[in-house]
Amino acid sequence: MKQKKNRGKRHIKTKTDEKKVEENEGLENREKQRQMRSRSALKSKKPDFQRFEAWRYKRLGSSWRKPKGIDHHMRTKESGWPKHVSIGYRSPKKVRYYHPSGKEEKIVFNLKELEGTDSSKQVVRIAHTVGLRKRMKLLERAEELKLHVVNPGREEYEIEEQEEAGS
Repeated sequence: MKQKKNRGKRHIKTKTDEKKVEENEGLENREKQRQMRSRSALKSKKPDFQRFEAWRYKRLGSSWRKPKGIDHHMRTKESGWPKHVSIGYRSPKKVRYYHPSGKEEKIVFNLKELEGTDSSKQVVRIAHTVGLRKRMKLLERAEELKLHVVNPGREEYEIEEQEEAGS
């Protein structure tokens, strides 16, 4: 099937078009802020989902495991038992995976990835696999670029660095 070519006049952007775009961005921003507030309210009501009988036995960790027994009380969602993980506890789609500040989190492994970060829309999280030497370089560069680092590290790193510089 042949595609028809657009033979009409091209649309020329005007000031009214720019205002509409700005209004839409403003509406999206307000909607995002509203959803961030609702997310924090929902998260405050969300229970800490515990593994069945983790409170009873020391050898069981508390991290969630799906109950699979045929007559399991938690699987059948009987009253009086801890809450079961379900889709209804999820955050609104537009603000899912966002930092509580309302900015998108960007995981950074090296200096090159740090360069392409927008400080007005993103916050930086240094990957947990990054070592101390590279972490210190990333922190210095982030400070120069005025980026907020969510996990700058412990104070021990700063003390070690000062001792090495003093020696």
